[in-house]
Amino acid sequence: MRRNIISEASSQMTYEIREIVEIALQLQKFGIEITWENIGDPVQKGERLPAWIKEVVIRLASEDRTYGYVATRGLLETRMFLAEQVNRRDGCQITPEDILFFNGLGDAVAKVYGALERTARVIVPSPAYSSHPSAEAAHSGCDPLTYDREPRLRWMPDLDDLERKVRDNESIAAILLINPDNPTGAVLTREYLEKIVAIAQEYNLFLVSDEIYTNIVYNEAKSVHLSEVIGCVPGIAMRGISKEFPWPGSRCGWIEIFNQDKHPEFKKYIQCIVNAKMLEVCSTSLPQHAIPPVMGDPRYPGHLKKRAAMFESRVNEAYDIFSKEDGIFVTRPQGAFYMSILFDEQRLNRNQTLPIRNPQARTFIEAQVDRLQPDKRFAYYLLGSRGICVVPLTGFCCSRKGFRITLLESDDERRIHTWNTLADSIRKYLSSA
Repeated sequence: MRRNIISEASSQMTYEIREIVEIALQLQKFGIEITWENIGDPVQKGERLPAWIKEVVIRLASEDRTYGYVATRGLLETRMFLAEQVNRRDGCQITPEDILFFNGLGDAVAKVYGALERTARVIVPSPAYSSHPSAEAAHSGCDPLTYDREPRLRWMPDLDDLERKVRDNESIAAILLINPDNPTGAVLTREYLEKIVAIAQEYNLFLVSDEIYTNIVYNEAKSVHLSEVIGCVPGIAMRGISKEFPWPGSRCGWIEIFNQDKHPEFKKYIQCIVNAKMLEVCSTSLPQHAIPPVMGDPRYPGHLKKRAAMFESRVNEAYDIFSKEDGIFVTRPQGAFYMSILFDEQRLNRNQTLPIRNPQARTFIEAQVDRLQPDKRFAYYLLGSRGICVVPLTGFCCSRKGFRITLLESDDERRIHTWNTLADSIRKYLSSA
């Protein structure tokens, strides 16, 4: 090429959840069967939608109107339905004009960060779901700005660390929350949320809250939505149906916008996001049509309650297995369908291995691991040795060493076997050198 065509920001776009798949696919070519513990897709792991939800979608698919465009902001009747839900649930007054649909939350994340002025930064939690810090770093061209979370306090935010960084860095324009959290399963309490809102108010920031798992909570936790505590602070809540119905292939997410009428500059920023959506005409139509009849059905609350109980049972199974192992630390999640497992970093070194019987796989893995972070090294050896694909915690914008598993496997016997195999692999890895 006669000139460089690659954006400097492209180097910031990393997504370890998918990147480790390339290693696993290569191992598949060598004959290794892979157990996929990296992707948060309930359907891929065997969960089936209730028949009545499928019947709603089938009926809608037979109607000509669901094949056409909808309004750029989203289907009006669906936005009216969602605004009414927020207002009735939280006493927060929003209108259909405060709701904007996207092709999944990945699209929303790209637009929300992409519309920011380059020097306006969003501080993100550490660890954090990869899409957020990657998109923020790509928009700014700089490494992500992060605030710490404390694993021994159920992964709650370190509020002193957050306020100190906000105070000392005037480029910070917003605070990101992921609640319930991916990758840790943490659920922010009302007390923590109110304190974060107070920080945003004091320093004139806006808030972004990723609430895609808001209806998947258990182990005595309660979802507290941003709309319940935000007061007069400007903010955005991100919601969707991919994890909740679950219907990940629908690519249907939306944002709820708070207090744009009170903050003219924030309203202009939201209009920039709307303008970007106008270039795409509209987001996917069929799932938008499905939201009111599914969420408004009297069977829907029972559906959510049943799923929450299912994940509570699984997380307690996982905790019972991993909490007994030396050299790692786990805390019992209260939301979403993930668990983060931390290594005692004093137990890690660059000589540890797992036996890999397949000679092609062994050669391939050993050629990869020398320059890797210690938790990524473990993940690669685990793939080669046992065929289990997990995501290193350092892939979630985090310096702590560990990995994330999912709670999604629907086959009880296979799920328990995978976790016991993983626990055995941890034991052997830590004692190998």
